[in-house]
Amino acid sequence: MPERYETVIGLEVHCQLATASKAFSPDSAAFTAEPNEHVDPVSLGHPGTLPVLNGRAVEFAAAIGLATHCRVAPESVMARKHYFYPDLPKGYQISQYDRPICEGGWVDVRLGDAVRRIRLTRIHLEEDAGRSIHDADPSATLLDYNRCGVPLVEIVTEPDLASPAEAAAFLRTIRQIVRYLGISDGNMEEGSLRCDANVSIRPAGSGRLGTKTEIKNLNSFRHVERAVEYEVARQRDLLDRGERVVQETRLWDDAAGVTRPMRSKEEAHDYRYFPDPDLPPVRIRPDRLEAIRASMPESAASRRERYVSDLGLPPYDADLLTEERETAEYFERALSFFEPPLAAPAKALSNVVMTQGLRRVGEFGGSFAAFPVDPERLAGLVRLRLDDAVSSTAAVALFDAMLDVGDAPADIAARLGLLQVSDASALVPVVDAVLEAHPAQVSQYRSGKTGVAGFLVGQVMKAFPGSADPRLVRRLVEDRLHSE
Repeated sequence: MPERYETVIGLEVHCQLATASKAFSPDSAAFTAEPNEHVDPVSLGHPGTLPVLNGRAVEFAAAIGLATHCRVAPESVMARKHYFYPDLPKGYQISQYDRPICEGGWVDVRLGDAVRRIRLTRIHLEEDAGRSIHDADPSATLLDYNRCGVPLVEIVTEPDLASPAEAAAFLRTIRQIVRYLGISDGNMEEGSLRCDANVSIRPAGSGRLGTKTEIKNLNSFRHVERAVEYEVARQRDLLDRGERVVQETRLWDDAAGVTRPMRSKEEAHDYRYFPDPDLPPVRIRPDRLEAIRASMPESAASRRERYVSDLGLPPYDADLLTEERETAEYFERALSFFEPPLAAPAKALSNVVMTQGLRRVGEFGGSFAAFPVDPERLAGLVRLRLDDAVSSTAAVALFDAMLDVGDAPADIAARLGLLQVSDASALVPVVDAVLEAHPAQVSQYRSGKTGVAGFLVGQVMKAFPGSADPRLVRRLVEDRLHSE
């Protein structure tokens, strides 16, 4: 049965920029602080204070614009956006309106095997508001102004998203982009990345947009998906009952699994925008823009495509290796210690990074920068494995030992007896002794029960005083069984 309605979603993603100071004052923008510790006369809106725009924030905004294929304006304008927030002391927010720093652009979002191109309307600079705390005092709302004036970019999409899963995937993609660029930590629990979702539905096949509701301040991928799912179902139910959807702002109650009305939805004219008289236009020279472009790292999407096409890695490996920029760079530095062609070492390195590196890096602060197995030693371990100098089991033991000891992998392997013996002349006497000690199994094999060879191989591996190459042992056992 065909769907009666189509879902239409647009997102407004707020991303806190990782500058040391605030957008318009030298006060610290650090998250970890006691309430109202990082405040100053500018962020508190004291009369007579003047804002000074943070140049680093402008560079970061230009970088995200370039990364998302936007047109970065050579000149943009800061504006005052007026509304009452108890945690915004000035009574207005410094933002951008009709002349934002970035316009247009797009982001490709992968969902399974499908790729959807989501158009962007704009990216603009603004400052954050403070925080109202409603549950710390039974009789009062407490205000923490630390976040006032922290620089943000707001990334506004066209209404191109068609499902809750796509909305969550878009937010994941934005988080990856800003983390790759190093312009934000993307920490959703701390509010560094959050979004508002504009949700509407319309009859299937219709070109007209339905009445939208805005769900404010969603701060996890799970919340985005669940909140949009609920809101779509709520709007469908209203229309099916012959009622209308009211344009309003709603909040997501995760514990109850519902959205709740917050206020009627404002329009742009409600905010009484006008250019901020205290701030000159924001100008970015072409040479400065090119310098920002040149400083940007290769994107996750480009790396993923290169890993699959040039290195022959499976898409699953490429996805996992490129999820975080630090992981990709660690992998590539290790790969640089091999000569082309790189397909075999790339896959072997990928296996170790995915199964051992990502499993253990959390023990060292979650960062490969502090990981005791540096890329060169990782390459040494993989080279031992590719040369059959260590078995797959011994490679795991060797990796664990390398976390505690800084010696070369070959030296550690030799000291621990992990080097694999691949000398047939050393193995033949042991093979002969095992076959002589197990005449019943030899007879079974020669009678057609070839599966017993595995038992004999195992006995040779146990009897050999060291680490024998199991493939060589099997070949020698089978050659001996067939030759007599």
